[in-house]
Amino acid sequence: MKIKFITLVILLFIPFYAAAQTRSYDLNGYVKYLFSTTDTPPVDRLNDHLLHVRINSRWYPTDSLIAVLELRFRGFYGDSVHDLPAFMEEIQQDYDHPKLDATLWDQQKSFGYGQIDRLYLDYMLNKLQVSIGRQRIAWGTSLVWNVIDLFNPLSVLDFDYEERPGTDAVRMQYYTGAVSKVEFAFKPDEDEYKRTFAGLWSTNLHNYDFFVIAALKNQRRVFGGAWTGDIKGAGFRGEVSISDPPNKGEATDHEVSPLLGRSLYADNAWVASVVLSFDYTFPNTFYIHTETMYNSNGKSEQAGEFALQAMDANMLSPARWSIFQEFAYDLTPLLRASIFGIYNPDDRSALLMPSFTWSVATNLDLLLTGYTTFGAASTEWGNQGNALFVRLKYAF
Repeated sequence: MKIKFITLVILLFIPFYAAAQTRSYDLNGYVKYLFSTTDTPPVDRLNDHLLHVRINSRWYPTDSLIAVLELRFRGFYGDSVHDLPAFMEEIQQDYDHPKLDATLWDQQKSFGYGQIDRLYLDYMLNKLQVSIGRQRIAWGTSLVWNVIDLFNPLSVLDFDYEERPGTDAVRMQYYTGAVSKVEFAFKPDEDEYKRTFAGLWSTNLHNYDFFVIAALKNQRRVFGGAWTGDIKGAGFRGEVSISDPPNKGEATDHEVSPLLGRSLYADNAWVASVVLSFDYTFPNTFYIHTETMYNSNGKSEQAGEFALQAMDANMLSPARWSIFQEFAYDLTPLLRASIFGIYNPDDRSALLMPSFTWSVATNLDLLLTGYTTFGAASTEWGNQGNALFVRLKYAF
């Protein structure tokens, strides 16, 4: 598998290398080192090291066509590789067709993994844009929770994967005006419960961008909308999603909480999710960001026991209510401090995550961050423990 993967990468890079000789080629990426120490009960503290290399390339064979190839190589060393049996499975992004990944080495405390997470063609013909292949389809306007992002919703805690996973899909965008478009996206799959058909319409009215979506995802109907604009200089965003309940789709391995013997899924005909987001930057660089999410299918108590079910159901949280608050400030032009918290007002559990980012030199950044959690057992954040991360990143 390793030889096949390396051979595939070489073959894919041949046209990109040839294009580089004619200056119709872009190449960039980064090298990162990440040290982490985590303490998540009942597992003992884990100390780990990660070396991460990413290469992004774009080829412009014509004025209308772009070919994109992006891949990453990660080498892990530490306690997680040795002590967690499912670690290797958890770090592999699950793509169905084709996987385009390989295990580069597998030792007792070390694991190497390579993967192509972007491989697509993007074609522009007048007002029509068509993208085919493994790509990022990011819908939504909010900064923390994107309930209308049907393909790869963000996780604010996944800070070390800036690009986010891609999706094997066909995407068509037709621009009906300077600030309006109609978009269709289809994610195929042999399993009908894993297919996604989605459409989006966007426009601008009164200096606000509005989005309307309709989709069939995992055999569930989804309708929603979003907006983004400002109120006297403060960013104002929101998203609304209405869908069939999660249990209308395919059965999963986590239908019932193993501890409580109850299901997360509601018997309602429809479930709704709503997100409201405000942010503002003061002249002295002080930044404030508030966001809240309501999920009618979420739990108001013992939400932590339904985390696996929520993940299976593509829910962004198992909680009924979630509140996010962030503050940030540039201590110097090269040093930025920030802190955010996520609070569940029903079970009174919370996560707190401070960070410092220092621009050490041109293209070289140092990040110090971590999180600590509060709450009783079975609450959303009560069993999440704490962690500390140190990351050095060089971009090229």
